[in-house]
Amino acid sequence: MRSALVFASLAVAVTACSLTNAQEKLPPGVIKSEFIYETAPVPSCHASTIEETAKGSLVAAWFGGEYEKHPKVGIWVARQVAGRWTAPVEVANGVQYAKPDGSVQRHPCWNPVLFQPKSGPLLLFYKVGPSPSTWWGMLMTSEDGGATWSAPQRLPEHIDGPVKNKPVQLPNGDLLCGSSTEHDGWRVHFERTSDLGLTWQRTGPVNDGKAFGAIQPSILFLGGDKLLAVGRSKQGQVFQVASDDLGQTWGPLTATTLPNPNAGTDAVTLKDGRHVIVYNHTPKGRSPLNVAVSKDGQDWQPALVLESQPGEYSYPAVIQTSDGLVHIVYTWKRQRVRHVVLDPAKVPAPITR
Repeated sequence: MRSALVFASLAVAVTACSLTNAQEKLPPGVIKSEFIYETAPVPSCHASTIEETAKGSLVAAWFGGEYEKHPKVGIWVARQVAGRWTAPVEVANGVQYAKPDGSVQRHPCWNPVLFQPKSGPLLLFYKVGPSPSTWWGMLMTSEDGGATWSAPQRLPEHIDGPVKNKPVQLPNGDLLCGSSTEHDGWRVHFERTSDLGLTWQRTGPVNDGKAFGAIQPSILFLGGDKLLAVGRSKQGQVFQVASDDLGQTWGPLTATTLPNPNAGTDAVTLKDGRHVIVYNHTPKGRSPLNVAVSKDGQDWQPALVLESQPGEYSYPAVIQTSDGLVHIVYTWKRQRVRHVVLDPAKVPAPITR
């Protein structure tokens, strides 16, 4: 793995731009960089997610409110219509019940995750609760690409759903979700549903949360029945854990060579077999925000620096759409959500050593 100096030498920050301003010169491989919205009814946002709907349009979601953990934080959604993002709409909140005095019992919402299975409705997973150690999983569905949503349903006890990053759909149709808990150390779990969230199975934890504290896995396909999950840790490095049987069992959780400042990551396996990870290449803070590429999920090579200025650029989500392009969304200074589009054919391939 190259040093942070390599990233510095390659760093070209993606220039801040608005939906209405002309695109400034962008680094190789980047087609577009834009804010999903310029203004919103709430001042703070975080933990964005993006997905391609069954009809080929894009939809994004995030949690937003006064500040993280505020009881009025809800889940917000925007859709791309005719190439432009719609105004954000709050589609879920944490209202529990009305009190006799007319007020309501309400908890904050957390970490939405959008996923479009090969057949069936668009899924929106999210969490509700006072904190990550006490929250519970929720699920809504949309039959029209995110324009309207079903009533929220609470997931079964001890099932959180995908805790930050998208599930993967296995060859048999099962959804495999990377999950984690924080109430007894940071521990990684995997949850599986064969019927789009009606029933669930849970595997794990795969670590004890003491020697290595890890959460928020993303799942990569290594070929055959081999999977690799990577994600956030307290140990200063991105973690990895492998499965040889499509997630039924998992090996030991270890560290990769990539730094991690205890901040969210996301990763995806591309159609050409390469793997892309978006993460903060630093032991402290949440800048810079980087993209690295690997042929085997082990040897990660620098590809792009999305942000390098002071501030918080964090909690990325990454997908590849049916046209082959790669879409990334992330938190921009806790104020807005940035959307970046990459052409993976123009992103530097890993160097073979």
